[in-house]
Amino acid sequence: MYHGVINVYKESGYTSHDVVARLRGICKQKKIGHTGTLDPDAVGVLPVCLGNGTRLFDMLMDQKKEYVAVFRLGIVTDTQDLSGKILEEKPADVSPEEVKKAAMGLVGKSMQIPPMYSALKVNGKKLCDLARQGKEIERTPRPVTIHSLAVLKEDHPEYTIKVVCSKGTYIRTLCHDIGQILGCGAAMADLKRTRVGELQIENASTLKELEELEQRGELAKALIPVERMFASMPPLQVTEEAFKALRNGNQLRGEEVRRLIEEETGKKPADEEEDAGRVAGHVFRDGETFRMFGPQKVFYGVYRYEKTRELLLPVKMFLPE
Repeated sequence: MYHGVINVYKESGYTSHDVVARLRGICKQKKIGHTGTLDPDAVGVLPVCLGNGTRLFDMLMDQKKEYVAVFRLGIVTDTQDLSGKILEEKPADVSPEEVKKAAMGLVGKSMQIPPMYSALKVNGKKLCDLARQGKEIERTPRPVTIHSLAVLKEDHPEYTIKVVCSKGTYIRTLCHDIGQILGCGAAMADLKRTRVGELQIENASTLKELEELEQRGELAKALIPVERMFASMPPLQVTEEAFKALRNGNQLRGEEVRRLIEEETGKKPADEEEDAGRVAGHVFRDGETFRMFGPQKVFYGVYRYEKTRELLLPVKMFLPE
């Protein structure tokens, strides 16, 4: 069984569910799923988790996402993109400067109303299924954050923007909202997800490429180990005496761990007495997170240091299978 994450390039015409179904057949395993649905017409990064990598779902969902989108002014549709039914058309009598001002005004925290044509469930039913039945229900606004927004190209009445946002943000709705601010309407014409956390579109693989790798027995080359998803966190290693506590996902005391100097850094190991967890109050910061390894340098999970209790507490465990 494969364990980890594959950075899939979702092509247009596939649903996110289609991608998982195809990859399940390629990998020949059932324990698999995607994080962060992409519309069928959208392309780009779709993280797919396999094996114990499926425990990453909530963490990957919380990652920042980057998109490049194109919207067209002067049109409003029921789907908020150009695939939908046209509800209204108006002249786009606005300047590029006004468009930029409207777009930049949405940067920051706000409440966004999810579109009817979305996979979001209300009372157990997908909004898109209700929309196809001609039904529209009231949706509760949800908090979203637009971390940054830049206008990459002006080809009035079409504009290309790059957006970095929080989970749960609908780029179609963002484009629609820009049109509402301008008073002429807007609909999304194209969408590409270029990044999810550290997963970049440049390193994504198509389903065809993944199938070819599997046929050559080389699919593991596209698999990102779970541990690498936390590469920014410093590594710690438990002592032999504390190994049982780690395997059981228990809390750890400072004196039961030491800094792990990774071989690839080329650094000389620090003196264990000087670097030991017993000086945790000086070495660790409150709330700091770490990758936790066993005595044999096998990754077991993510821990967070709590200064008030002087303990390392488990955040998420990825016990070897």
